[in-house]
Amino acid sequence: MGAIHVHEFMSLDGVIDAPTWTFDYGFDPQMGEAIGAVTKRSRAILLGRTTYEMFEPAWSTRTVEDDPGAPFFNDTTKYIVSATLTTATWRNTKIIGPYDPDVIRGLKDEVDGDLYVSGSGTLVRAMLADGLVDELHLFVYPLTRGSGPRLFTEEAAPGNLSLAACEAYENGVVYLAYRPGA
Repeated sequence: MGAIHVHEFMSLDGVIDAPTWTFDYGFDPQMGEAIGAVTKRSRAILLGRTTYEMFEPAWSTRTVEDDPGAPFFNDTTKYIVSATLTTATWRNTKIIGPYDPDVIRGLKDEVDGDLYVSGSGTLVRAMLADGLVDELHLFVYPLTRGSGPRLFTEEAAPGNLSLAACEAYENGVVYLAYRPGA
């Protein structure tokens, strides 16, 4: 049975929108190592429609020479949760329909390894509410955004998380990994 590992770039005040605001901080090589550790054990990618539509043009033409993560994103099977997307142009992509926690549980059983999720805020919030996320990998940037979509909304049920990892980088970003439960 695979585990679901969620990766998010977020501001200090919890905003997780399209992370163009991260560019000013650069990408510390240790951040790549942390993300690489998660993707290395992942055998599938799970994305919501909006993130898929951002990732497809950004990753589908990249090669390993452009970015060491390109083979993972291009060669790994991608499962897209969407009630509106009907066709996918990125290779190894399967549209699994609207969000259904039972379908996600089935993927966890079916995939021989972990499932990697990046972005996909609506999907992640639903999976958190349904207890489907096994680990959160948060890269917290030292800025506030004020408004924007947040990982945990005011409507989210209270809960406890257990710290699994913590690293600080030269660019001011802090990596935090959490598991459900105290």
